[in-house]
Amino acid sequence: MRKRTFLHTSIVLASACFFGQAQAQTTPIKFQLDWRFEGPSALFLTPAAKGYFKAAGLDVTIDAGNGSGGTVTRVASGAYDMGFADLAALMEFHANNPDAPNKPVAVMMVYNDTPASVMALKKSGIKTPADLSGKKLGAPVFDAGRRAFPIFAKANAVTNVAWTAMDPPLRETMLVRGDVDAITGFTFTSLLNLEARGVKAEDVTVLPYPNYGVKLYGNAIIASPKMVKENPAAIKAFLEALAKGTKDVITNPGAAIADVKARDGIVNVPLETRRLQLAIDTVINSPNARAEGFGQINGPRLSLMASQVSDAFNTKTRVNPDAVWNGSFLPSKAALDVLPKK
Repeated sequence: MRKRTFLHTSIVLASACFFGQAQAQTTPIKFQLDWRFEGPSALFLTPAAKGYFKAAGLDVTIDAGNGSGGTVTRVASGAYDMGFADLAALMEFHANNPDAPNKPVAVMMVYNDTPASVMALKKSGIKTPADLSGKKLGAPVFDAGRRAFPIFAKANAVTNVAWTAMDPPLRETMLVRGDVDAITGFTFTSLLNLEARGVKAEDVTVLPYPNYGVKLYGNAIIASPKMVKENPAAIKAFLEALAKGTKDVITNPGAAIADVKARDGIVNVPLETRRLQLAIDTVINSPNARAEGFGQINGPRLSLMASQVSDAFNTKTRVNPDAVWNGSFLPSKAALDVLPKK
């Protein structure tokens, strides 16, 4: 009897030890998106839904955001471990907070080109950047395209622009009403929002920043200094799972939208499928992305962007490109081979 009790106790202790180890191997990660749940958030929701993060030993919580600036600040504060944010917003935070003890770093490039563009209704007569001089433009004050507009203006000799600020939901409405002549915004956001307000795509002039001399990177995965220091293996595991999920999303965007719908039941499936495909075509599987490789950056281009952001954002100190980027967590070249060949 005593032997049986001892054996039972040993089994219980061994089981507890095993499950304790299993729990210890699961790393919780709080992840903040740049915006609400829309088509492009499938890049994160699909690997979560397919169990890729879980298989990598991660318990990832994904929350919607309200702008890249907020995401950078929340990762810096420690409220989130990692996030998805515009690289220019990260650069601005670094340069304006030189003494901050916790400055996040970018660890993987996702939008190899900025999605920002200027959009106008064709009936306005705006066809080229030169037509913007003397016009009234509108965008939220924190909009990535508005913040980077001085770079676009300098590259295209645009002068004497007047700005009108508004909340994000009013941006496209004010353009349709004629309150402003043009707006800045992410192409795959504002173009489809204009369509939702009854404007046909063929009636919109789109001036994408990358097509007009602006070589800025777009959104990247960022990580907190605490994660970098204390759990580099978790960052690498996250990026590997993300790369695997990205390949699935690019291969079948329609199926990936189901993962977005599962997270936010009110999303318009056809609209968000188009939004995701537009993001893939313009900033994820762009010529620059195929040339540099998914997830990676080009050193001289990063340095140029750091200089341009310092000037355009009028930062307190100059942006140090070496301080904002850490590529040491990137998966293998084979794992990053997610873009279809064109």
